[in-house]
Amino acid sequence: MPESSARWRRAVTVAFGLGGITISAWGPRLPGIKADLGTGTGTIGLLLAGVTVGSILGLLGSTPLLHRLGGRRAILAALLLIAAAMTLLGVALIAGSVPLVAFGFVTAGVGIGALDVLINVEGAAVERVAGRTLMPKMHAAWSVGAAVGSGIGAACAALRISPAEQFIGEAVVIVAAAWWTTAGIPPGNHAPADAPARDRAARLRHWLHGWLDWRLLLIGLVMLGVELGEGSANSWLTLAVRTDHGQSAAVAALFFTAFAVGEALTRIFAGPVVDRLGRTRTVRITTALGVIGMVLFIEAGNRWIVLLGVLLWAVGVSMGFPLGMSAAAESGPDPAARISVVASIGYFANLAGPPVIGALAESAGLLSALWLVVVMFLAAFAAAGALRPRPTARPTGETAGQVSERPAP
Repeated sequence: MPESSARWRRAVTVAFGLGGITISAWGPRLPGIKADLGTGTGTIGLLLAGVTVGSILGLLGSTPLLHRLGGRRAILAALLLIAAAMTLLGVALIAGSVPLVAFGFVTAGVGIGALDVLINVEGAAVERVAGRTLMPKMHAAWSVGAAVGSGIGAACAALRISPAEQFIGEAVVIVAAAWWTTAGIPPGNHAPADAPARDRAARLRHWLHGWLDWRLLLIGLVMLGVELGEGSANSWLTLAVRTDHGQSAAVAALFFTAFAVGEALTRIFAGPVVDRLGRTRTVRITTALGVIGMVLFIEAGNRWIVLLGVLLWAVGVSMGFPLGMSAAAESGPDPAARISVVASIGYFANLAGPPVIGALAESAGLLSALWLVVVMFLAAFAAAGALRPRPTARPTGETAGQVSERPAP
């Protein structure tokens, strides 16, 4: 890979890491935010819902932003918007203004949602040039960034640094990192050479048509299945280990850490496996392992078997999202619009999945409610055939690694 392309890959990977850091910045500081604002838990929940609403708006706005500015400047704009939102959150907390905090969370969500699409489009372009699978490792950078962001928040809380001071300080770092990172991204949209030129109305029609594209919706189903599994782990794994499997709070926290590490390591080392087996087989293997892991987690009584279930659960959720993004990007013209469609479906799973599990748990118990994750893993397994490269694709010097995927059974 030429040095310029290697720098491009590193820049996009760092951008993924920055996205992970920003999305986990406020989680560890929620008790401090609650105390600073003098509000209840319900109000904090509504404030956090603003991040999700903003993220969906960012997903929808990412495509015109990319077409107008190009990848480099669009990613820079998204990162600067996130930094501005973090600064606004800090000022709002100093002023004790709940409405201003709400606006800050929505703005941060817009930046994060737009950044998510933009870096995935850029990552797919890097893959085309490199001729090998790189997206899982880039998504691993997001996971590592999320862990780093949580660590920063925990350290600031331990050092009695206020949430406002933390957010403003992180905003300064994000601005500096954004300028340095995006300098390594080539200008332009990096669309395939055969992509047709489209005016704004045609792009909008194409994006709307994506919601009627059965192949794209099946890719979205894969992402829906694995994202519901990941969102459920983030929301319910620790509680299930603590209350249903009778482990201590410390053990429950360690099990969640094992889940996060298992997901990140799978993504880091899975690239050669994907190149050898193809996206479809890889997702079918990982989701099948996820099903086994969920069964072990739900049914086992021995904590070591439960831990094995947690690790397999992590493997199950690890590959569907990055490989789904790659498949969506190459499934037709205008990769940003197509990624926006499937990313919206994935975000819906993160938004709606945990509350659905919670509602089922009220009547059936938490472990029984987690059978829904098994069902969604099976749905992702069944829909994984949509991740195959387009039948019209032909290997070329630059894209051989992306279009020579072996047909899955």
